[in-house]
Amino acid sequence: MREYSVPAIVTIGASQNLTDPVWNNAAGHPDDVQFRRKGPNGWTDVTCRAFRDEVVDVARGLIAAGIEPGDRVGLMSRTRYEWTLIDYAIWTVGAVTVPIYETSSGEQVAWILSDSGAVACVVETDEHSETLESVRGGLDVLTQVWQIDGGRPAVTMLKESGAGVETAQVEARRTATGADDLATIIYTSGTTGRPKGCALTHRNMYTDIANAAPGFADFINPHGRTLLFLPLAHALARLIQIGVVQTRATMGHHHDVKTLVPALAEFRPTFLLSVPRVFEKVYNTAKQRAHADGKGAIFDRAERVAINYSRHDGHAGVLLSLQHALFDRLVYGKLRAALGGECAGVISGGAPLGERLGHFFNGIGIPVYEGYGLTETSPVSSVNMPGKVRIGTIGPPVPGATLRIADDGEILIKGDHVFSGYWRNEVATKEVLDADGWFHSGDMGELDKDGFLRITGRKKEIIVTAGGKNVAPAVLEDRLRAHPLVSQCVVVGDGKPFIGALITIDPEAFPAWRDGAGKPADATVSDLREDDALRAEVRNAVNEANLAVSKAEAIREFRILPNDFTEANGEMTPSLKVKRNVVLKEYADEIAAIYGD
Repeated sequence: MREYSVPAIVTIGASQNLTDPVWNNAAGHPDDVQFRRKGPNGWTDVTCRAFRDEVVDVARGLIAAGIEPGDRVGLMSRTRYEWTLIDYAIWTVGAVTVPIYETSSGEQVAWILSDSGAVACVVETDEHSETLESVRGGLDVLTQVWQIDGGRPAVTMLKESGAGVETAQVEARRTATGADDLATIIYTSGTTGRPKGCALTHRNMYTDIANAAPGFADFINPHGRTLLFLPLAHALARLIQIGVVQTRATMGHHHDVKTLVPALAEFRPTFLLSVPRVFEKVYNTAKQRAHADGKGAIFDRAERVAINYSRHDGHAGVLLSLQHALFDRLVYGKLRAALGGECAGVISGGAPLGERLGHFFNGIGIPVYEGYGLTETSPVSSVNMPGKVRIGTIGPPVPGATLRIADDGEILIKGDHVFSGYWRNEVATKEVLDADGWFHSGDMGELDKDGFLRITGRKKEIIVTAGGKNVAPAVLEDRLRAHPLVSQCVVVGDGKPFIGALITIDPEAFPAWRDGAGKPADATVSDLREDDALRAEVRNAVNEANLAVSKAEAIREFRILPNDFTEANGEMTPSLKVKRNVVLKEYADEIAAIYGD
């Protein structure tokens, strides 16, 4: 199959924009709970009407501050209610939101604000303010800065300063914004090069969610609840925000992954958005604890039953069904409780989950609907949905999208959700958008006869060995990360005689392995990375990964790195993707050691 298209369910009209659902909800369902805010005394409800009114109040302040239609406004904050409130207020006055990851460096902040031409910026903390001030000298057009936390919070200041602005002026601004006006410029965190600004219109984003949401109506609906914990600077988290408003589901915000489990228990979400690394950590932590408590055999058996049960897709025999019911009481229920106990489904994106983990979570009663897209496609272009699931794929096209596989295997995408170009960067735009409107994703893939897409690798990451063998590293890397002791890995071998790998050890899993292996209590990964027992354990993971590929594609040698990759060290993006070019440069000596260079 070379091309597959799904007709649109919804077509966005010229006068529509992303604030319309906020006003429609307030008019038609004013008392429905749209958000829940976490405060010192617990969660409090924010109704549809209350949210609309607060958006209006903040929008008045933006108008009073001189923010004009089309102006770019930076927004640098962790995931919290104010992020969403300010985002919608910016749209309401016809301006453009420019998200900035709250972990961004001064250089990154300076680039994003200067390249976008932002005239104002909202930051969250004193630290963010200090970062911005350190680079403000080069930001000539930036005239306004507000801080969410602090002596005079941004929301309070904007409400007070805008008190004299008439509501009619806000409404005039809002209704003057059309579908083809710019809504946001999202700078790709990028695994290579300087971030480029993806310019997305209201039509792009509205099209994507309006066509994707109906497929998830079983749980993204007025009775649904979700706790959003991914950064709202990420396009996929932003889409869920828009989807919650679109469907009148209820959303809470949470920014600290370290306290996520108790927050989930308290909030009890019915659906979630996550990235594969979170699932890997949930699985690996549960398996590690079971083995440490002497219950490893039970967990391993429960794992096999869950995967087998899922593979039978509702047609399990009597024996398998009985085993599944037993482990549901012993194991699966506890894992579901870790997500709050009421989660009916999880949407996953940003990176491949892997077929084995997909079947595992489906088998324990937490179906994971894996999707695919890029910031340039608003972002979702394909996704598995309830009733349309093929585990191991990233689903068929969302309604309104067309996918094509080019002659060289690259995935091409077309539809109203595809952006029109990079902000002020025609050269980069022409590299990815052809004359016929096809977006060239840079990803390699395959379409089956039913239109389900499968990723086979990154076009720029294809490794060509000295023997001319083409190797897609993602297959090996996904399987390696599934091992409880492995955190990250980068497969290498371009121009080399065989395939090798750089592997990092999970810092949370390492102490239990070290103690169980009888190693010194103060020994670090750096101390033991040449240790025979640790290498044997990692070799087992490598051998398991190699089962997925041919002998010529298999990892022959590997190096255990002394430290895990981190965002702080520049080796990971904020969306937890490895920056391959940074790793290859930083660990050039380790790679040379693999090949005896």
